[in-house]
Amino acid sequence: MFRFLQNVISYIYLIYFGSINVMWHLWSLLLKFKQKMDKRWSLQGMTALVTGGASGIGHAIVEDFAGFGATIHVCDISEISLNQSLSEWEKKGFQVSGSICDVSLRLERETLMHTISKMFHGKLNILVNNVGVVRVKPTTEYVAEDFSFHISTNLESAYHLSQLSHPLLKASGFGSIVMNSSVGGVVSMECGSLYSLTKGAMNQLARSLACEWTTDGIRTNSVAPNFILTDMSAPHLEDACYKKSLFSRTPLGRAGEPKEVASLVAFLCLPAASYITGQTICVDGGLTVNGFSYQPNP
Repeated sequence: MFRFLQNVISYIYLIYFGSINVMWHLWSLLLKFKQKMDKRWSLQGMTALVTGGASGIGHAIVEDFAGFGATIHVCDISEISLNQSLSEWEKKGFQVSGSICDVSLRLERETLMHTISKMFHGKLNILVNNVGVVRVKPTTEYVAEDFSFHISTNLESAYHLSQLSHPLLKASGFGSIVMNSSVGGVVSMECGSLYSLTKGAMNQLARSLACEWTTDGIRTNSVAPNFILTDMSAPHLEDACYKKSLFSRTPLGRAGEPKEVASLVAFLCLPAASYITGQTICVDGGLTVNGFSYQPNP
């Protein structure tokens, strides 16, 4: 009888404590998996510079970066917008600093990058070349000042800031550059040839840097938005003919939201996107793939 009870107790012990050991082992595996997933889907401990980040798409990008745990510096030409945004982000507990900068000016770009290098101790994980301007005119009406304005603000700033950020991105060991381009750099844009020229060049710059700087641990991509609703762009939709034409060419039939661009930018900077480089990805509601459409009457 004693032998029988001893066996029963031993059996219960093995089941109970064996189960605990199994559960503990499974729990440890789950924790390790979660930690691994967290690192792939986190920007914790990383630093970012977003140009033109106080409003519109740039503002949404900063929000997403901060949500993923990044420490961000924002530059903007508008002191009012910048101060308002910094106050908003401080209330949310985001780690965001900012400075005034006209990125179309070489000296101000150099001053900005000196600030970044000092602030982030010679390292930078993410550069988002977000600033963009457009003057809508027929090509025959553009003048030399229009040309310089587009080139210096859209293209030269992206090119020079990428150059200046290279040693910082390389030093971080995990660098990512994202160009905020446009569908205007992928397909034709009537009355916006200068804008399209600069955006197409940004896409090519991203491809070139992706190949040239890959051995330095730096990935480079472009995002190409369609019409995105911002305070600056919204008035254009007051033109009923323009709105009808735009939406009829866009399969989703609407303008985009800043957060819909920001989510892609954030993803491209995550460790989870570590095999994506040199790409131009359209955030356009299907505009760039929309071909001829005809529905015969029933």
